[in-house]
Amino acid sequence: MSLVEAAREVRENAYAPYSRFKVGAAVRGKSGRIYRGVNVENVAYPEGTCAEAGAIAAMIAAGETELIEVAVIADSPSPVPPCGGCRQKLAEFGRHDTPVTLATIDGGRLDTTVGDLLPGRFDISHMDRA
Repeated sequence: MSLVEAAREVRENAYAPYSRFKVGAAVRGKSGRIYRGVNVENVAYPEGTCAEAGAIAAMIAAGETELIEVAVIADSPSPVPPCGGCRQKLAEFGRHDTPVTLATIDGGRLDTTVGDLLPGRFDISHMDRA
């Protein structure tokens, strides 16, 4: 199964009663295993969870810490990029050249990379380790 297909399937399980904007995400861990996530809204909007964060959390819960591919899908006229926080999360567990596919349910597609989504990323090299 492709990552886009996995994201498309899980998208239907999103909990989006307020925005009605369902998002599905899938990441492939270094093992090859696919982890899925959906957006989960809350009536207190800032308390929701993004699909990408859910997929990453599932990967971490399974004991993996490196993702090698990402797919995100939404019902939108054009592919929807991850929010800033999710870009940083993707950068934490993926490499600069990790492929990211942004898709729409109508077949739109944008292929990019973690590095293109978050140039100048904050990483461990920026932390004072003295």
